[in-house]
Amino acid sequence: MLFNSKKANLWFSCLVACTCMAVNGYDSSTFNAALGSAHFMNYFGNPSPSTIGSVNTAMGVCGIVAGVFFSALISDGFGRKWTMWAGATFVIISTFVSTFTPPAIGGFIAGRAITGFGQGLMMPAGPVYINELAPAKLRGTIMSFWQLFFALGSFLAYWINYACSKNAERLGEWDWKIVMLFQIFCPIVIISGLFFCPETPRWYAIRHPTVRQNERFQDAHEVLLAIHDDPDLIAHELEEIRQAIAFEKKQTSSTWSRYKLLWTDKSVRKRILLAAAINIGQQLTGNNSLASYSTIIYKKVFTSNSQIQLINALGGTFNILFTLNAIWMADLVGRRPILLIGVAGLAVCMFSAAAVVTETPTLEDGSKPQSVGIATVFLLYLFALFFKPSWGATVWIWTSEIFSMNVRAQAVAMTTQCQSIASIILQQIFPIFLSKEGFYAMYMFGAINVVLFVFVWYCIPETKGVSLEHMDILFGGVDHADVGAAIVRDETVDNEKASFHATETAMGRKVHSSIAV
Repeated sequence: MLFNSKKANLWFSCLVACTCMAVNGYDSSTFNAALGSAHFMNYFGNPSPSTIGSVNTAMGVCGIVAGVFFSALISDGFGRKWTMWAGATFVIISTFVSTFTPPAIGGFIAGRAITGFGQGLMMPAGPVYINELAPAKLRGTIMSFWQLFFALGSFLAYWINYACSKNAERLGEWDWKIVMLFQIFCPIVIISGLFFCPETPRWYAIRHPTVRQNERFQDAHEVLLAIHDDPDLIAHELEEIRQAIAFEKKQTSSTWSRYKLLWTDKSVRKRILLAAAINIGQQLTGNNSLASYSTIIYKKVFTSNSQIQLINALGGTFNILFTLNAIWMADLVGRRPILLIGVAGLAVCMFSAAAVVTETPTLEDGSKPQSVGIATVFLLYLFALFFKPSWGATVWIWTSEIFSMNVRAQAVAMTTQCQSIASIILQQIFPIFLSKEGFYAMYMFGAINVVLFVFVWYCIPETKGVSLEHMDILFGGVDHADVGAAIVRDETVDNEKASFHATETAMGRKVHSSIAV
């Protein structure tokens, strides 16, 4: 471990994992920024809106393949942190492909596809890693940094792009290539930092059955000692892990049985469907479309590319401040209230922005009056204020904490990739819809947010402060720790009986031998 302080070791390890989200934040802003560069558009022959959608689609499809079929396998087999390491390596490779591709859009799409594969590996592993290290009372707070790092990544990308756009004439095609190239920074931080991070105690406890049980729990105990100060908490957490595993190993004994349990166990199936719905809902709020196409959206109101990039950069800065709200809200207010208040605000912002732009006159140069532009920017910034701590941070917190240990890697990988599935559909539809209908598209997102409010109100339970080993009971399942405790007691009694029987047998043989002599 890197520090003498146990709290510092815990936070350092979790923040290194959060850097996976910074990769995603930076990446989501690079392509959006590139769309505002005349050099980028000319370099690739002015691609059509459908081709632009295909660039993000290729990335999304590869992310889904990696997340659903590979991330959980690597995560359970080799560990959470090495899954993040592999994903970061792919992103570094993709950075060079995207930056130095010849002037053919196919090469750029290939680079984006590799980026998607790398992110598909790391994005499910990061939240699992954080939740398995963090104590229940800090889980929401620490996971809030997951979304904060997305904002930090976007902030970095937008300001680098703004600086490049101000010097576009002098830089030429490097005005977008520099933005792409800086994408290697966060993956390098991940790869370097992970060498000083432990694997999670829960992964040590469930790793390959050929490793002896005592050795597995000894490794888990050493990790807990390195990140927690309270001996009672360490003993309690280790015992709950032991009890939960005692029950879960009777449910699942192989990778296939874990995937099978996702659909055969009623409680797990319910969580899969709810988590899939809330992750799809995160994309349908409209935030993904705003993040990916804010440059095109603002062109409906403004004509100056430099002005648009400044608005994007300021938005990236405010996003950091907005996301900070999640740090104190997640474990104080709870998950449900944040989601409900957030989506209500999102609906109001979308309806208002649509009305402001569509119901006002357009000037001769194609822009809107200055007052309309200011109101539009304000409403979209206000949208971010509601989104970041709620459907930005809290959806990730809720999804990564509701599943039991034996299916956590598989379930988180599958349900978080539903974001990518929804994103792919939107990437194909939204650019065309926006080019034809303009800000009328925002009415659609407003209506979807109303539906999401109703969904959360009736379907999403509160998970604040609940231990991971006791989460199942909220969804109609059995308490894995309680049932496991009974199994551990029975096994202890059986072992004691076997030991007593063996002792009696040995003593009987000794007496018999003495009589014979």
